[in-house]
Amino acid sequence: MTDKNASGVQVPDDLAQVGFVFGAYGVAGWVRIRPFSEDADALLSVKTWWIDKPSLRSVEVKQSKLHGGDVVAQLVGVADRDVAEALKGAAVSVPRSAFPALSDDEFYWTELIGLDVENLQGEHLGTVTDMMSNGPQSILRVTAATTAEADPEVAAQERLIPFVEAFIIKVDKEAKKITVDWGLDY
Repeated sequence: MTDKNASGVQVPDDLAQVGFVFGAYGVAGWVRIRPFSEDADALLSVKTWWIDKPSLRSVEVKQSKLHGGDVVAQLVGVADRDVAEALKGAAVSVPRSAFPALSDDEFYWTELIGLDVENLQGEHLGTVTDMMSNGPQSILRVTAATTAEADPEVAAQERLIPFVEAFIIKVDKEAKKITVDWGLDY
């Protein structure tokens, strides 16, 4: 813990954004959260969230549950629909250290963003700049590094690589590298 917010509360140094407030839910002050993961385990298991509206602050979660693909929650201090609606668009973060443990072959998106991507031929394809889902699988958004000598067309190219066993050979978090079966010309 390295920083304090406006109220003097320690801000965890490993905060990871896991979703955002999509709007109000019902009339009793519940909020609807759009999670960045399909299972929303981090949101459902952690009882203190950090939201950034109006400024970064911690909020205690009274109750939370899945509702369709979203999470609905009752937060301490949010007593009616107007207060809940005012939080619309707020980022919801939790400490990375509070995330539920995963098996060895599972990863949180936040762990993959920033990793270098290299193919089986040893060619550097770029860096994971974002993740997205097309429904059945997650997709790596890989952006090539921009350098002065690089061809502008290649440097600006974004690759979308499905995060599936057929293409992902190895994820090495310690080496900060993902090895893929993906050509430069794909």
